[in-house]
Amino acid sequence: MSEHPADPYQRHCPSRQLLDRIGDRWTVLVIGSLTGGPLRFSALAARVEGVSQKMLTQTLRALERDGLVTRTVYAQIPPRVEYELTEAGHTLQEPLRALEDWAVTHMPDVLAARDRYDAARSR
Repeated sequence: MSEHPADPYQRHCPSRQLLDRIGDRWTVLVIGSLTGGPLRFSALAARVEGVSQKMLTQTLRALERDGLVTRTVYAQIPPRVEYELTEAGHTLQEPLRALEDWAVTHMPDVLAARDRYDAARSR
């Protein structure tokens, strides 16, 4: 463990990697999808519309590596695999839900600002 406190404003602070992970759109949507309990890969893929199999696999592996998601394989034929939030993953639900709510609430304003910006640039 580092002897210095985390400071994401410092270039080499590992907290920057974590911020990249939790700020990623697929992470936000996967964590949100797992809020209701464990899901199989296919159920996650159906819930997070537009995510490719490759991106979902990469996101789940990264979340598992960071200790935010667990992967459980059930020994049956065919094998069943479920993904579930860990205790640390559950602590992300509230801040990510706030971010998701903010995006939904402010999307009309953002779209209007984009239109104004693009119109001004095209003159």
